[in-house]
Order: sequence, then structure tokens, then C-alpha cells
Amino acid sequence: MDILLALVVCGIGLGLVIFFAEQLVKGVIGTSMGFGLSTFLLSVLFIGFDPDNLAVGVAASAEAISGIALGSILGGGRVTNDIAFGLSAVVAPMTFAQVPPQVIGVQMLAILLFAVLILDGQLSRVDGVILLAAFVLAVLYLLRLGRRGLGIQASGEVAHRLQKGNIPGKWLSIGIFVLSLAAIALGSAMLVKGAQTLLARLHIAALPFGMTILALVVSIEEVERELPAARQGRPDISFGNVLGSILAFFLCNAGIIALVRPVPVERAVLTFYLPVACITTAVVSGLMLTKCVPRWAGSVLILLYGLFVSGGWFL
Repeated sequence: MDILLALVVCGIGLGLVIFFAEQLVKGVIGTSMGFGLSTFLLSVLFIGFDPDNLAVGVAASAEAISGIALGSILGGGRVTNDIAFGLSAVVAPMTFAQVPPQVIGVQMLAILLFAVLILDGQLSRVDGVILLAAFVLAVLYLLRLGRRGLGIQASGEVAHRLQKGNIPGKWLSIGIFVLSLAAIALGSAMLVKGAQTLLARLHIAALPFGMTILALVVSIEEVERELPAARQGRPDISFGNVLGSILAFFLCNAGIIALVRPVPVERAVLTFYLPVACITTAVVSGLMLTKCVPRWAGSVLILLYGLFVSGGWFL
């Protein structure tokens, strides 16, 4: 496969993943509501649901491309939390009526658990089981908080779809779900295969490519979701995106990716990418506890993302 053909395959694969990821969310929501799930329960169960990043990570794991698999977790999370949230704050500074410390604690524990599990240089299948169990416990805890009056908002593509409405009926939703799942599987396989060829022909390391370029391309639509919410005075949705993406990427997605195939963790992940991810998550958490994210704070988050990208390629 030559470079031009690889680019075409990547483009088609990316298009399939992005388009059908939203259709998959439509199918999931329609099926869930058709079987009687409330909007609140749906919001908690699918908080941060991000099928496009998950599909790319799973396909990369199956092909043993650890740089792209880990990039779908760490790199995708940085786009959502640093670029999308930071840019939203720059355009429309955010203030929050309430920020439960328990929720902040959940997101910090999620990334710390992920960090501890990969310190041995591998994201193993046992680690995957632990991460998925932690995701279930986190969801149950958020559900409990919600019953005590602490609002839990849908985030990411789930929030976007709930806002747009037009949810199809149960059986049509099941059909959309099955079709979208097949299309995403095909698209993610094409994207990873094309990327694999590009990496080999252009002599590019998979780790910085997966952490930066591919993660940005797959996750950039998060800006489209967070920015309008902040401008419309709905910072709760932006915060829900941050919390949801951390739980989805570092617990759910990472767990499933590890179960598909154990992922070796390069030294650069432990010495650079992971520490920067932990620091930026701590910065966002600290800002949230002040119940205010001003423009300068958004600029800091964008600068931290710039450090994440430039430092990765320099290494």
C-alpha cells in the first residue's frame, strides 16, 4: 500500500468512525429509553461514552500498535480536557453553582488507578478487569450521589444527542445500533491499517503519532460539543464532559483495550505523557473546586496541551 492509498484508507476509515459513532449513540439511547431507562440513569450509565476513541484503541490493540492504543486513552483525554475545556473557558469563562468534592475525587482516583496499574510497564488483562470493575463502582457511586440530589449530567456524544432529541423507536434503534457497530469496526480497522502503513513508509514513531495527531483528529469534535454549551451558559455540560471522558478513557476504554490484548507501555509514557496527564487533570480539578474557570485558566490548559504535543515529539 503506497502513501496516497494509505491516506485514502485512513480518510474513509475516519469518516466511517466519526459518522457512525454518533449514530451508535443514537441507537444506544433509543434502545435504552425504549426499554424504560430514565434520562438520568442513561446519563450515569453512559457518562463519557466515546465509541470512536474506543474503536480506534481496540483496533490498534488487536494489531499490537501500543502507541495508538495508549494514544486513544491519554491523547484523547487531553484533547477533551485541555483543548475543548480550555478553549471553552477562553471564549466563555465558566462559573458553577455546585461542584461536589466527591465527584472531583472520583475523577482523580480514576487516573491515579490507571497510573498505578501501568507502572510495571504493561497494561495487562488483569489490569483491564480491575479498570472495568472500577468503572462499574464509579458509576454506582455517581448514581448514589444523584439520588442524594447531586446532579449528574450526560456528557460528550450522549449529551449532544439528548439535546438534539429526535430519538428513534426501540426497534429502529436496535437496527441503527447493529449497523453502526459494524461500520465503526470496519472504519477503525481501515484507519489503523492505513496509519500503520503511513508510520512505516514515513518512518514515524507510533507513540507520538497516536498521542497527538491521531488522538486530535478522532477527538476534535469534542470542541464542537463543549464550546456551544459554555457559550449558552451550560458549564455543567462542559464539566460533565471532563468527568465523563476521564472515567470513559482511563477506566472503561482502557479496560476493554487491555482485555483485547495486553498493551506494552513505553518508557516515554511513564516519564512524560502520564505525568503531564496527571498534572493537567489535577489543574482542572483544582479549578473546578473554585467553582470558576476564567479565561487565563483556559489559556493555561491550552498551553499545557501544547507542552504535551511538543514535548512528545521532542522526546
